[in-house]
Amino acid sequence: MTRTDPLDVPRPDAQLHFGVFFQGVNHWTVWSDPASGSQIDPANFRRVAQTAERGLFDAFFLGEGLRLREVDGQIHDLDITGRPDAITQLAALAAVTDRIGLVSTSNTTFNEPADLARRLSGLDLLSEGRAGWNVVTTDNAWTGANFRRGGYLDHADRYRRAEEFLTVARALWDGWENGAVSGSPGAPAWAAPGAVRQVRHRGPQFDVDLAPTLPRSAQGHPVIFQAGDSGEGRDFAARNADVIFSAHGNDFDDALAFADDLRRRLRAVGRPEDDLRILPGTEIIIGATEEEALEKKRWIRLQQVTPATALGIAGLLWGLDLSDRDADGPLPKEDPVVAENDGSFGARRIADPRKVVAEWREKAEAHRWSLRETVIALGPQRGHVGTPAGLADKFAHFVRQGALDGFNVTPYLIPDGLDDIVDLLVPALQERGVYRTEYAGTTLREHLGLREPLTHRSTTDRRQAG
Repeated sequence: MTRTDPLDVPRPDAQLHFGVFFQGVNHWTVWSDPASGSQIDPANFRRVAQTAERGLFDAFFLGEGLRLREVDGQIHDLDITGRPDAITQLAALAAVTDRIGLVSTSNTTFNEPADLARRLSGLDLLSEGRAGWNVVTTDNAWTGANFRRGGYLDHADRYRRAEEFLTVARALWDGWENGAVSGSPGAPAWAAPGAVRQVRHRGPQFDVDLAPTLPRSAQGHPVIFQAGDSGEGRDFAARNADVIFSAHGNDFDDALAFADDLRRRLRAVGRPEDDLRILPGTEIIIGATEEEALEKKRWIRLQQVTPATALGIAGLLWGLDLSDRDADGPLPKEDPVVAENDGSFGARRIADPRKVVAEWREKAEAHRWSLRETVIALGPQRGHVGTPAGLADKFAHFVRQGALDGFNVTPYLIPDGLDDIVDLLVPALQERGVYRTEYAGTTLREHLGLREPLTHRSTTDRRQAG
């Protein structure tokens, strides 16, 4: 019997989790559609968050934008740009939502732990235990130019800094004992003696000596998210994270291989193999029939990959400025330029594009594709397309076979891009018993079914949990 046999279901009671990722900077959002709203209007943030909460989503995620993206020293004007500070925006959303988690993408390369940990702790308290922190590092020099240090850190150094940063943040969150603040006006002092501990840390990156200023929230710590896909990134997640994002959510076998790899890494560091939630990023396109869904996908891709965007994506692959070419014409005849990665466009240049270009040329010739059609067919791929029933069956299979725990959904339209998912897909998932019918708790940690924070467990607890 194989792993994917329908009679061999490793997780028959598993539940699918959804988050929504309000990116704000990307070409996947169809900003040019008449139904598209502003990316900085508070009403649109509120609309998306409240729709997700109506659909019983676990969390609302905000990306971070410390600087507008650039290509070869020029502002990349094909993306949607402009994002409010994530923690500020999420604090505002805490007041107009009741249950949904609120996750800030906040950088460890260009922040300091005493400041960021306090702001995240404040969000956690204001939301009564609904905060999360997507721990990211930054690898590009043009972002570093905004900061005193400038430049950027090497890959391994970014993770060393991130791990020390997280160690300090957790020490600050643990600086107040549970029940530190007096619950009675008759108490001799506002806090029990010794209930607030001084945090002293001296390491390669940080030298901290302070008393934390805020008590713990209802969930103990903000939930830790992480998105690295390299070996170092996966090891970092296995040691530190509660949830990992991934790009491994389209193909079942690929998703399962990624999940199995993470489970091996979790066991290696003494954590239960179910201690980390896996939420790949995805786009979901729904139609009444498969044919309608595929036609809808084609329309959406044409809106996302405009002629200018197609030329921009192909230009990154070729290492050439193709902005004066015809996107509806053939692929460039020139050979790609293999250049050293200089951090442009978030370090997205391909180390050796010649193999990719050869593949693109072969398939474009066979299918008679234009440059734009080739980019749509062979460029960055993402998402799931189908009917509510078909997608519900597919997702139930993914989650109950242990390939993932859910999806972090990027709507292709703001603010109404979640409506089909909430109104059509969620009921189909609920009919199959694979999606909650109400929130079971009030905190983000409860929504995700997570154990207590790692620093609150003994070594024995870690080995015996699960």
